[in-house]
Amino acid sequence: MNRQPAVAGTFYPANPKQLHQMLDEYLNDAETGAKVPKAIIAPHAGYIYSGPVAATAYVRLKKAHDRITRVVIIGPSHHVAFSGLAVSKAQSFITPLGPITVDSEAVEAIAKLPFVEYLEQAHAYEHSLEVHLPFLQEMLDDFKIVPIVAGDASPGQVSQVIDALWGGDETLIVISSDLSHYHDYATAKQLDKATSEAIEHLQYERLAFESACGKVAVSGLIKLAREKSLTIKTIDLRNSGDTSGDKSRVVGYGAYVIE
Repeated sequence: MNRQPAVAGTFYPANPKQLHQMLDEYLNDAETGAKVPKAIIAPHAGYIYSGPVAATAYVRLKKAHDRITRVVIIGPSHHVAFSGLAVSKAQSFITPLGPITVDSEAVEAIAKLPFVEYLEQAHAYEHSLEVHLPFLQEMLDDFKIVPIVAGDASPGQVSQVIDALWGGDETLIVISSDLSHYHDYATAKQLDKATSEAIEHLQYERLAFESACGKVAVSGLIKLAREKSLTIKTIDLRNSGDTSGDKSRVVGYGAYVIE
């Protein structure tokens, strides 16, 4: 069983050549950081809105294109309400750039946890994981994914799963989240700055439901970072007013790294 793309042609181009060109453009505009991140938090909106921000995180994988062979991706559920975390029995996730194999062994291992379940409908139409896949295909050579959709889960549950899959240099953790939604430009900037400060200070308790739509997964990563004495830094903070021009009702986007 393969998971087919749900938002190709809406959130990003369905044509492989156009998609490749668009990714190239965003990645060429982004600055490569000195270090390869162990974990990133990146946004998941349509590429014209959040692609330039996501690219600032993904471009940093350049030096590890042949080293990273597994990517754990956790994003929020936009369509289905459920408790805990949802995995899929799909053997691969397809994008216009081709199929990506799922690390079924890793999925089976975490599915043994009481709060992790196989729930195909949580994955079928979910864009929060899908929009990251072409960026990964553009940056990495040969890798498998562990796709996880977060429902109503606690920071402790999420951090337990991330810790179980942490691995070594071969594993990258991707947390998918946008920030504030549908405020005017000035309000959004203020709210997103406060959210970024809470993330950098590893204070997941300060994140409100409205702070970030991926709050559940973000909180889990922050909790683990605190336990492992790691630091998270903001590398980009913009909103749809900056990337697409309309400043009356914007969505916030941030890119963050644990190096």
